[in-house]
Amino acid sequence: MSKQDVLAAELRPVQERRAAIEAEPLPDNIAALLASAAEAVPDRTAWTFFESGETATYAEVRDRVNALARGLGERGIAKGTRVAVMLPNIAAFPITWLAIGVLGAVMVPVNGAYRERELAYVLNDSEAQWIVLHESVRATFEAALAEGSITLGFDRALLVGGTDSRYLSWDGVFSDDTSPYLPPEPVTHGDLLNIQYTSGTTGYPKGCMLLQEYWLVAGKVNATRDGRRYARILASTPFFYMDPQWLLLMAFYQRATLFVAARQSATRFMGWVREHRINFCLLPFLAFKQPQHPDDAVNEVVRANVYGLPKAVHAAVEARFGLVAREAFGMTELGPTMFMPIEATDMVGSGSCGIPGPFRECRIVDAKGEPVRPGEEGELVVRGRGIFRGYYNRPDATAEAFHGEWFRTGDVFRMDERGYFHIVGRTKDMIRRSSENIAAREVEGVLQASGVVAEAAVLGVPDETRGEEVKAYLVLEKNRTPSEALLGSIIRHCQQNLAPFKVPRYFEFRSVLPKTPSLKIAKHVLKAEGTDLRANSYDRVASAWIGKGPADV
Repeated sequence: MSKQDVLAAELRPVQERRAAIEAEPLPDNIAALLASAAEAVPDRTAWTFFESGETATYAEVRDRVNALARGLGERGIAKGTRVAVMLPNIAAFPITWLAIGVLGAVMVPVNGAYRERELAYVLNDSEAQWIVLHESVRATFEAALAEGSITLGFDRALLVGGTDSRYLSWDGVFSDDTSPYLPPEPVTHGDLLNIQYTSGTTGYPKGCMLLQEYWLVAGKVNATRDGRRYARILASTPFFYMDPQWLLLMAFYQRATLFVAARQSATRFMGWVREHRINFCLLPFLAFKQPQHPDDAVNEVVRANVYGLPKAVHAAVEARFGLVAREAFGMTELGPTMFMPIEATDMVGSGSCGIPGPFRECRIVDAKGEPVRPGEEGELVVRGRGIFRGYYNRPDATAEAFHGEWFRTGDVFRMDERGYFHIVGRTKDMIRRSSENIAAREVEGVLQASGVVAEAAVLGVPDETRGEEVKAYLVLEKNRTPSEALLGSIIRHCQQNLAPFKVPRYFEFRSVLPKTPSLKIAKHVLKAEGTDLRANSYDRVASAWIGKGPADV
């Protein structure tokens, strides 16, 4: 029997589940998914924001969503209206998203850590017509408004968690009528639901156009591909990211309860898992770095998704926490793409991302888009139902991202002889710090806008706890001399113009940067200079130089 035949036999139950998932019709839209869940289990708790104490049953969620959708509709928000949402992890976020979905409108989620420049970029690029924002980020919005960098004004801003007569009150928009809301125009699989911004090599985030179908597929695949019951699901990252959104829809499919943390915490993560008897979670590697607890293995986890877990510690993670940890792979553009089957115990520690999930086909191709043989490296390309429609107002970027109907991930993969996929590296100029994607070019642009930096090169340097940290190589303007005072001004400029996770940790002054024949900065030369790229850098976190200081430049 060939290795391919062995794999087919091993994964027959998985493929049977896949066929059943793909054959079953999807709900008409996310409103229909919520309505079916509320009809089936009206009194079951749909979500618990356990740190703020906000809980709601499925019937209560349905009624609140219908009331908000009706109220928003009465104020002119309709199919295609783009609504920016800048909220922390409170129930107002998913209620607003679902109401937007009922209307056939479009949510533009905004990172709550964004500064004025970043907020203005997302609002302007998405052509947002409304914004829902929290009291905690009001100062950022008002500063952007005062600078004249945005045209969206107070008359189209709904405020949550505060009172100000200049704004519309989010609470005041709700209708008293909680009956099912039928929008003027039908909402279908092909209607846009999110413009989700993701970092790219252009230097600024690109808006991924994600359809209703995208989210219905993402929720269903994660809920059903293992053939297991997940009654209690944990969401610990901010709702403006992808994960809590698909976790919520996963819960709807499972008729489960979603437990939502205010923010991610590696130190408290396993305590949450035990306290709330979680069955499914996204396990951060930093949780493994915490001191051991006698009850680490006392939990009810059926599956924990891990992403990029060092293969040398995979078995140790499972042993310490007494759970099944399985890799998965996806992207904003694609949603869930690969997963390691829960049955594949022999793949623990392999480093593999698994096999293509339902609704996804994966290939590894050469530079011409032609498939390579098993074992050979190439770019991963993906196609399937419900992938993103393209980048908002970026037809050139959209065209460049595809080989025909195959999306080019920019990731280098290989497939072994058994059909399992292994990630090798990234072709895109991206830095992956913890769960954050950081576009090097965006950080470089901010550095060069400081008025003292002539050239900047930003790289990811290996970090034991966060995967990568951000390092900036700086060439100063001719009339500038390296000094700690000057560096302090550069750091303050970054902090004023970048979200905290994007601000470089390490800084190094250079007189020149290596160049390619086409005069582009040769980052590959910088990466190859030594085994420890932190050398000769200023560590912003430690407030200390590693090796040479500015006087040695």
